[in-house]
Amino acid sequence: MGPNTTISDQLLWQAPLCERWRQDLEGALYHLANCFLLLGFMAGSGVYGCFYLFSFLATGFLCYALWGWFFACGLDIFVWSFLLAIVCLTQLAHLVYQLRKDIFLEEFDHLYKTLYMPLQVPRQTYKEIVHCCEGRVLALATEQTYAVEGETPINRLSLLLEGRIRVSQDGQFLHYVFPYQFMDSPEWESLQPSEEGIFQVTLTAETDCTYISWPRKTLYNLLAKERYISRLFSALLGYDISEKLYALNDKLFAKFGLRFDIRLPSLYHVLGPASSSSEPEAEKEAEESKEPALPPHPVSTSTVQKAPPAPAPSGPAPPGPARASRLGSDGLGEDSTSLVLEDFAELPGSFMDYGSEGEYMR
Repeated sequence: MGPNTTISDQLLWQAPLCERWRQDLEGALYHLANCFLLLGFMAGSGVYGCFYLFSFLATGFLCYALWGWFFACGLDIFVWSFLLAIVCLTQLAHLVYQLRKDIFLEEFDHLYKTLYMPLQVPRQTYKEIVHCCEGRVLALATEQTYAVEGETPINRLSLLLEGRIRVSQDGQFLHYVFPYQFMDSPEWESLQPSEEGIFQVTLTAETDCTYISWPRKTLYNLLAKERYISRLFSALLGYDISEKLYALNDKLFAKFGLRFDIRLPSLYHVLGPASSSSEPEAEKEAEESKEPALPPHPVSTSTVQKAPPAPAPSGPAPPGPARASRLGSDGLGEDSTSLVLEDFAELPGSFMDYGSEGEYMR
């Protein structure tokens, strides 16, 4: 080694070579420590991945510390390995503390697993949602009303946890609200943050129910602050409203054998009291005249889907003139049907207002 050789040259280019390799191998504790480190670095992501990672790392470094103390007899090996094991154990304790802080009531935990976990919502985000409703679970007794038509103000958004809610308007049944569905999603979507309104339907508990409720102003502040939560609620509310619309459409199909476009307005005339009162008269006229049923008149191919045609009667049926105001002999009165047809002709370009039985969205 020359006199002008620097320390960097000695480390990079003239590093001392091993004169001879050891013939004996290290003990089993050293190899066990390496196996634990290998398994630890195979951990995945997320909270449980961190548990897996730091558990194996702590075990591996502890094995290194024992090997350095009993076999290698190196104080530096023991100290460094022991310090690294302590760091991993401290990280594990911190993870346990964080999970203890995120423990919810049984109802909220089940709600997270049912509704939010499939959407991969982080628990920290879910914690903010629960904090917005103050972590309270409310109850409704059987036949107790959650909202009264024309009286209750729209000042909250609620989600049903257990039980069943009956939705009606003018005494006419509309649909049910089942667990993990929003109770007043149409009302929530029908108003802007600065607007006020009242319920146009009555919600009554058919069984003992439990639900959670977010105050309107508090939830609006949270949605304005957290964009991710705003998109999450938008998706959940949109899906909930579509389910209610399809439930009404299925009711129409079961009642009249017709399937309407859910975007059309004023289906209330079909389900409302006017049509209900006209049904007995129509049935009475049908019994007196005993005319064979006419096939449904095609109103619009994009609006009404005709039911499968009934089998032809045994005797020849005299053909009758098709009337535009008659959709068939399903018990639909001429007055109510003409109202529906008039509304179809005056179809606007917007969605329905939730002001009547079949109208849910703007």
